[in-house]
This record gives sequence, structure tokens and C-alpha cells, in this order.
Amino acid sequence: MTQRPTEAELAVLKVLWDRGEATVRDIYEALYREGNGYTAALKLLQVMHAKGLVERDDSQRAHVYRAGISRETATRSLMGDLLTRVFDGSASQLVLSALGTGRRPSADEMASIRALLDRIEGETGVGGEEGAA
Repeated sequence: MTQRPTEAELAVLKVLWDRGEATVRDIYEALYREGNGYTAALKLLQVMHAKGLVERDDSQRAHVYRAGISRETATRSLMGDLLTRVFDGSASQLVLSALGTGRRPSADEMASIRALLDRIEGETGVGGEEGAA
């Protein structure tokens, strides 16, 4: 099983998810652009490779890296950890906290939330006639 990415590793993964693949120089230019940033990017990618978070193609002079985990897998892992550590496993508390941050969801986000709730209710029979028998 792959380990949960740190904040720095997550930044690298975001670059890889957006681009598909990148060299150390690409990561350096996207995230650091200063002094010893190239060395930091190289070391971070080496650690991530050892953890299984990235895959490396070393058939060329400049190694090419790709995400070793999907955005969805990383999201599930991070959300599961947050749910357990902060909200004692309560999904409703997590959602209420996220929606109560002061930033109002857009109309598209609200539609997505409603669609997800409708799908969950349909699957579990919660809140509708399907659950009553």
C-alpha cells in the first residue's frame, strides 16, 4: 500500500496529474525556481519513488516521472485520515464544517452536492420511500 503524501509531495503530484509526466527540471520550474530548489525537487522525487507515490522512466538521460497514485486515491486517503483524526469518523461533521467555512458553494457545486446526496440516498434507501418497507 502506498503511503499518504505529505504537503510537499502533494504539490509534486498535482503537477504530475496536470501534466501527465515531468522531469526533475519541470518540477523544479513549477514549484521552486530558486537556489537549491533543483536539488530539493530531485531528493523529493527520489523519496516519492521509494514510497510508490511516483513512477520513474530512467530510459532517457533526464528521468521522466509520472504519478504512481491517482488523484482519487490520494483524495480518499487524505479525506479518510482527516475524517478519522479531526472528526472522529463523522462524515456529517466533516461536510458541515466544510460548508460552514464562510465560502459559499457555487451553483454548480451545490448541484453536484445535491446529485451526490440523491445518489447516496438511492443506494442506501435513506430519507426516501425506498427505505420504508
